[in-house]
Amino acid sequence: MRVLMLGWEFPPFIAGGLGTACNGLTRALDRLGHEILFVLPRSADGMASEHVRIVGPNAITETVAKAAAERSEQMQLSSEPQVSAETLGTESVATGAAPGFQHTRFVAVPSGTTSPYANFDASAPGSLDVLQEGSDATVAPGTVRMSRRQRQALASAGVFVSDSEGFVAASQDHYGGDMLGDAARYARFVAALSEVETFDVIHAHDWMTYAAGVVASRLSGKPLVAHVHSTEFDRSGENVNQRLYDIERMGMHCADRIIAVSRLTKSICTRRYGVEADKIEVVYNGIDDDRVQPGAGSTIASTDKIVLFLGRITMQKGPEYFVRAARRVLDKYQDVKFVVAGSGDMAVKMIEEAAYLGIGHKVLFTGFLRGRDVDRVFQMADCYVMPSVSEPFGIAPLEAMKNDVPVIISKQSGVSEVLTHALKVDFWDIDGMANKIIAVLRHPPLSQTLRQHGPLELRGLTWDGAAKRTAHVYEAVRGMAMA
Repeated sequence: MRVLMLGWEFPPFIAGGLGTACNGLTRALDRLGHEILFVLPRSADGMASEHVRIVGPNAITETVAKAAAERSEQMQLSSEPQVSAETLGTESVATGAAPGFQHTRFVAVPSGTTSPYANFDASAPGSLDVLQEGSDATVAPGTVRMSRRQRQALASAGVFVSDSEGFVAASQDHYGGDMLGDAARYARFVAALSEVETFDVIHAHDWMTYAAGVVASRLSGKPLVAHVHSTEFDRSGENVNQRLYDIERMGMHCADRIIAVSRLTKSICTRRYGVEADKIEVVYNGIDDDRVQPGAGSTIASTDKIVLFLGRITMQKGPEYFVRAARRVLDKYQDVKFVVAGSGDMAVKMIEEAAYLGIGHKVLFTGFLRGRDVDRVFQMADCYVMPSVSEPFGIAPLEAMKNDVPVIISKQSGVSEVLTHALKVDFWDIDGMANKIIAVLRHPPLSQTLRQHGPLELRGLTWDGAAKRTAHVYEAVRGMAMA
């Protein structure tokens, strides 16, 4: 199966679970022999990945720009100009292969915002428009004229171009780190790419790529699978951003099939977005089955027990409940320290909260961790807590169990549907959370049972299994398209 994969994160450029999930699933699909073209955003000024050679528009030579301008003039003579793969590869995007992949290619689209969790101004104009109709945009040298068909497909997905004919610009002048603008520019590149590449199915991960997926489907006639890793209700509670909600709803309703990462997420899609239940397949995330090698020792005193929170420090992840539970634990058990690993818009507030509760000396904030540092902090931990308010799935508890760490998870999480040897608590029940933390720390038989049986559960939660279920979805939508 040839798959056009659209995602907003991929290692080493990750900010949360989306990149981890895209990596694990793509590698497993690759092992199954599926041919994948993965399109991801990347700042042309950022550090290059080991598997994608970044050639951003700001690196275009005068020779290439001149040749592009000449081609653009020639294209103007045609009513339906075409964009060549060479044009895309040289002027606007970077392509490459990655170690460990046999059937996967990567395309990096220049972007001002590479984190799907970045904050943006909800009042900024433009909806999903990169450039508003009738704007005074200047078409830079090296641009590629878009066809009428591409412009119509883009407009149907809420992406508008700047003038009566439209361009895929090689300039980043209209990029200011705006997430909506970046998503729209990404969609315009995918529109051009979809008419020069061959694929059987389109797989779009989360709202940032839904418009691109819808456009690619309409231009190619190929089926679209929308993969819902999270929703605006997970990220924002009841205070949803209407523009993001509208994009998510459009993507779900335009998709031929939806993959939800849990029954919890499937329920949100049906109740909140009006999607028919039989259109949604649940495919749980997984984890690689390779064992983690022990790392260097910690600098925290060996007499202290370590309780870990690892995740984005945002409303969705419930860090305030972790800090308040820590206060309850310390009222009864002193030889313990709490580590908060991650970053987010609530980080300063949580530092202040810990100080206000009088436990600032007992709570360590590490900032964002990646790679081996994540493994090290897990290996330091005696207990991992995920107090999420609304967690579509939750890969971090699997990583903790992989490192033989007992886990306590929110009942309001998708991963709670598949884990048995984990303690579960309502996110708001800080007394219950504290009691479970104390039980794990004070009762070695309980801790040992969780350590022994937890990793056994991971055998049924692999990316290879998730890839096989995803491939079944591909076959189903392909059959629908051919019927």
